[in-house]
Amino acid sequence: MSRIPVIVIFDIGKTNKKILLFDEQYKLVWGNSKQLKEIADEDGFPCEDLQALTDWVNESLLAIQKDKLFRTVAINVSAYGASFVCLDVGGKPCLPLYNYLKPYPKELLQKFYARYGGESAIGRKAASPSLGNLNSGLQLYRLKYERPEVYAKIKYALHLPQFISYLLTSKPWSDITSIGCHTCLWDFQEQKYHAWVIDEGIDKKLAPVKACGEMHGYTKSKIPVGIGLHDSSAALIPYLMAFEEPFILLSTGTWSISLNPFNHSQLSDYELHNDCLCYLSYMGQPVKASRLFAGYEHEQQVANLAEHFGKPSDYYSTLSCNIDLLKKIKPVPAIKTVTEKDVMVGQSYFSQRDLHIFYSYEEAYHQLIADIIEQQIRSINLVLKGTGVKKIFVDGGFSRNSIFMHLLAEAFPTIEVNAATVPQASALGAALVIHPHWNTKPLPKDIIGLKLYSNALDG
Repeated sequence: MSRIPVIVIFDIGKTNKKILLFDEQYKLVWGNSKQLKEIADEDGFPCEDLQALTDWVNESLLAIQKDKLFRTVAINVSAYGASFVCLDVGGKPCLPLYNYLKPYPKELLQKFYARYGGESAIGRKAASPSLGNLNSGLQLYRLKYERPEVYAKIKYALHLPQFISYLLTSKPWSDITSIGCHTCLWDFQEQKYHAWVIDEGIDKKLAPVKACGEMHGYTKSKIPVGIGLHDSSAALIPYLMAFEEPFILLSTGTWSISLNPFNHSQLSDYELHNDCLCYLSYMGQPVKASRLFAGYEHEQQVANLAEHFGKPSDYYSTLSCNIDLLKKIKPVPAIKTVTEKDVMVGQSYFSQRDLHIFYSYEEAYHQLIADIIEQQIRSINLVLKGTGVKKIFVDGGFSRNSIFMHLLAEAFPTIEVNAATVPQASALGAALVIHPHWNTKPLPKDIIGLKLYSNALDG
């Protein structure tokens, strides 16, 4: 029996590290997930265990290559962004993989903005609000001024997806999707590294930029390896390949991220203030995005509901959309134009509600989703306006929530609202982007499963 030809994708999340195998029809034929314990950096702040991650990648790939069922014909990577691995002249990591949630020194940030024109000017050009270490370019700026002796030893700073590729090929490259994910490195107006990057010499610490759709290295066993992509940009690829008319992808998890690859307008101060930013697609085009901490709020509130009503922690997952309950609760407002008064806030109104006013868990949960939807409408509107969007695709956790989906359809009556099923979207995107280099079969037409939702309150 001949081995099944597969592409191996390392899909590296903050929590789960996955190795996934797709066949030539892009069906997921095998996968495995592992959680690695964090360690502490020199300041005692939690960070990724780089050695454990390295060991896991090497051991996982070796196991697949020994498997008699599969034949690895290509490898690629999708991984979270805003995280640098710094290599010394010997090609070895010389610093921890710092956590992007680590607090950034206020005085150093003020010094940076004072020198380079202010937060607003930097934000508009770099297409990102001020996010501290989430602006990964500022991690290198911090090292330059706080630890110059260590900074001097850095040969290359690779974003995490490119480091995983480097592990397998020993070839250091930079990728546009990683450079363009709220790093503060890229000037979205000039389409090149930001002037501050050149002025500080940060560009000299960055590897040459290569197209993420090309193959730029091989393993010791001559398997071609892609240079990797930022996971949010990778997740868009199946949709960009499948649909031509304008759409928004609402990717839901801990964050609900509204991605509009058809909105190329420059970020305004108002949008920056409301946590909008831009990513770069695999084609190097800006993708305007807005973020909402909706998944995190949902997680916290369902824990409160479970305790208050004496239900299991996952009881919400057993509920379906109850039209009678929706008619009783405060209705979701219709689409409205975002104004200067519609500033996004961290939580929905539900955090202020007294749970004792609800007769049941079901009633309270429907109200929670209705309140989250009010926030979601504002967040989507920030990237929707003026782009002729015809469809909204929702993937992730909320796509399986019928209450959320029906209320979203009510909020956008002139737009098709679909729950999208794309198994392992980020990993699939990383496989699709190098399709010509490993797969001779045509792209399948059924990669994305869709379920159209209607306004539940009609009739």
